[in-house]
Amino acid sequence: MFQFLLEKIKNKKVYIGIIGLGYVGLPLSREFLNKGFKVIGFDIDKEKVAKINKGESYIRHIDSEFIKKYVSSNSFSATNDFSRLKEVDVIIICVPTPIGKHYEPDLSFVLNTTKTITQHLRKGQLVILESTTYPGTTEEEILPILSNTGLKIGKDFFLGYSPEREDPGNKKFSTATIPKVVSGITEKCLALVNELYKHIVIQTVPVSSPRVAEATKILENTYRAVNIALVNELKIIFERMGIDIWEVIEAAKTKPFGFQAFYPGPGLGGHCIPIDPFYLTWKAKEYDIHTRFIELAGEVNSSMPYYVVEKTIKALNTNNIPVKGAKILLVGVAYKPDVDDMRESPALKIMDLLEKEGARVDYHDPYIPVLPKTRKYQFKKTSISLTPQNIAQYDAVVITTNHSNIDYQLIAEKAKLIIDTRNALKIKGIQKGKIWKA
Repeated sequence: MFQFLLEKIKNKKVYIGIIGLGYVGLPLSREFLNKGFKVIGFDIDKEKVAKINKGESYIRHIDSEFIKKYVSSNSFSATNDFSRLKEVDVIIICVPTPIGKHYEPDLSFVLNTTKTITQHLRKGQLVILESTTYPGTTEEEILPILSNTGLKIGKDFFLGYSPEREDPGNKKFSTATIPKVVSGITEKCLALVNELYKHIVIQTVPVSSPRVAEATKILENTYRAVNIALVNELKIIFERMGIDIWEVIEAAKTKPFGFQAFYPGPGLGGHCIPIDPFYLTWKAKEYDIHTRFIELAGEVNSSMPYYVVEKTIKALNTNNIPVKGAKILLVGVAYKPDVDDMRESPALKIMDLLEKEGARVDYHDPYIPVLPKTRKYQFKKTSISLTPQNIAQYDAVVITTNHSNIDYQLIAEKAKLIIDTRNALKIKGIQKGKIWKA
């Protein structure tokens, strides 16, 4: 089985099945298609499946013409019929791994997907988990479920872990140009996983076990979360000292060694940095370890939306405007610039807090015309146009996401009051008296 599958991978004859056609699964499909593989995408979202099969993209940085090209050539299709898993040679799991309200890992998507795979698993298939999770998941959770089929790991089927490293909106790095960490339960599993990804990425980085690969992804995102928490805390400290944190960072990053610039903001967003460190803190408790440093960073980052709201209220007070009844416009609800992804966006928390204070809140975001329902919120709002008349009607404008295509000069000229959480105006070289940084 091993040698037969290895040769099929080398010759690009394997049929790839990718479960989860979101911000990880769809870009991954693109890379396999670009390298001559045939791909079928699986998703429980019927709307996504229908759009793919019509040649339409629902992710901004994935071109519809690209999808149409491969759908029309019968190289790419999508389905919600999971019985078709038996048709593919490689099954790659790219489903969400969120956290619960008490910051506990929620592996329900991964485990339910794995159970579905067992209903169709056959000899000679390679299964790879890409979803971010705590060390031990592949060996302790996925492997036992798949082994319940009676098939033998490393002989009848193969299992590996290779963490996704997607960064939506990054113009410098894409899926293909980011080195990929790969691992396998057995040496043969690793050999297959490594051979597969060698076809689509610039470099593979084999490691000794899935635990190491899982820990690598957790380290990467915990590193970012902790350093962002540091600059968020320093922002508050330096503000009271009358020091601009942004100017400090610009000066510090001129040091050619020993320093990497991280920037403060209104809170953390996306599906990785606000979530992944808590997977490690949860797992660490199994070993009687309390991750105080990581949890403190989480507390700092989680507090930033409250800080922004407090700053907004203080700014309104200087204009003798109470927050109750105030009209406030949030500019940007995506979690980062120039993407249409609003998962865990701090702007949603800020919106919720302001409305609880009695404010009337609208938003503008060129990439998110309608606010969809999320796990935590259900705002029935649509993006307003950024016109001089619209801007002027608000008591305050809060810049929560610094999209590059926003007319910041117009905001500076027409807004009565601006709370800039991203240093967007100064980056654009705009000076205005009524700007508050938060």
